[in-house]
Amino acid sequence: MDIYSKKRNGKLFLIAFALLIVVVSLWYTSRFLNNLAHEEQRQIRIWAKAIGQKADLVNYTEHLFKSLREKEHRNIKLWAMAMKGLGEAGLDDEMSFYMEVVSGNKDIPVVVVDESNIIKAVLNTERYRESRIFSEINKRQFTNYPPIIIKVYGDDVQYAYYRNSKLYHRLKRTLDNYTDLFLNEVVSNSLSTPVIVTDSLQTTILAYGGNLDSTDISDTIKLHARIAIMKRENDPVVVDLPGNSHCFIFYEDSQMLTEMKWFPFIFFAVISLFLILGYTLFSFSRRSEQSKVWAGMAKETAHQLGTPISSLMGWIEVLKMQYPREEGFREMSKDVDRLTLVSERFSKIGSDPDFNDENIVDIIESVMEYMKRRSSKRIEYIFINNLKQDILLSLNNQLIVWVFENLFRNAVDAIGTGHGKIKVFITESDSEIIIDVSDTGKGIAKTNHKSVFNPGYSTKKRGWGLGLSLVKRIIVEQHLGKIFVKSSAPGEGTTFRIIFKKTLS
Repeated sequence: MDIYSKKRNGKLFLIAFALLIVVVSLWYTSRFLNNLAHEEQRQIRIWAKAIGQKADLVNYTEHLFKSLREKEHRNIKLWAMAMKGLGEAGLDDEMSFYMEVVSGNKDIPVVVVDESNIIKAVLNTERYRESRIFSEINKRQFTNYPPIIIKVYGDDVQYAYYRNSKLYHRLKRTLDNYTDLFLNEVVSNSLSTPVIVTDSLQTTILAYGGNLDSTDISDTIKLHARIAIMKRENDPVVVDLPGNSHCFIFYEDSQMLTEMKWFPFIFFAVISLFLILGYTLFSFSRRSEQSKVWAGMAKETAHQLGTPISSLMGWIEVLKMQYPREEGFREMSKDVDRLTLVSERFSKIGSDPDFNDENIVDIIESVMEYMKRRSSKRIEYIFINNLKQDILLSLNNQLIVWVFENLFRNAVDAIGTGHGKIKVFITESDSEIIIDVSDTGKGIAKTNHKSVFNPGYSTKKRGWGLGLSLVKRIIVEQHLGKIFVKSSAPGEGTTFRIIFKKTLS
């Protein structure tokens, strides 16, 4: 198993382990949140039941006050009848009963006036004792009840204005405060549960609380939508409140629980983001380190080759002078020139190369002619130019020549000793030049389509596995292009695709 297979298997293991951690974490978090949700639902049900019982208590208290109000009204009518009895009684009639009823009113305020609104009697209030006239404003301020008519001395009529006792009003204020406290307790609950209290028609909002905003309540459409959501989550609590019978209390899960439901997804997203960011930074750091190693190695190789090449060139010139007719020296000069070209290529790999406007078609044709003379006659070279016109690209000639030499050599090695074809197809789009280099060799397994560009990857026993890695560095990093395996399968050949932008910088 090569290093890249081990690396791929290691990545798969780490991914599987990370997924296992995430799944276990999500399962545990989901289980915890479900338990939390059930506990909050239980507390909400207890709260709703308590609210209903408190509402019953408030309503019962209201009934008591209603009974007290009716009792005081009956008492004041009885008092008025006693007053009427006193006015109509003769000298011989028994008046002790009437006197006892009249004197028995110790707490209900009464103001008696005649038909001219002149005050005749004031009972259980000090406010109007010094007044002579009981005006209309006084009447409205004093009571909301209609007066009781008392006939006295024949056809004379007096009017008894009354209101509820001070005890009743004190208890009534207590009830109102208790009702307000009840509503405040509903909307300001300890669970921070969103609550809406409506009337029986569900059109008038009596109170609201939780995380509800006033804009949501004032907007009819949003309000009905929110109530519909609450209905789906929980059945409303029906209560009878003073002045509003058959009210509805709508509620839903608390804001904390609602936010906690999103926690597993946020947790997963954060962990994923952290892993992706960490992997990206690690890969970037590793690539940067590899790039520096490549650049340093290339420069050092060029430097180390420079001295012996210069020496060889000098010795060849000396030998030519001593043996001018020796044909072998010319061939040696060609090999030294080739070594010089290789040294220059390594020098350019390790530094920023110079770019010039080059015709990519001429470069491909020259490399193809060079490879034809140095490969088997059983290999057929085909070049298809589909460009509408010659296009100049900003390229480094020596490096691009090296790219196609490597691709053609790999194609020759893939074809082996049999017959085969190497085809180059070049076309264009609006913004790109597209070059496909195909062979009919043994092909590459799909799992290795990306690994072929890794340093050290090779299917040859004596290969260093640096050719395609150098090709990718030249195309991607130095010429800002793209190269990838377009298609390949064992026994079906391989097609590499190279893409250049038409305006390279």
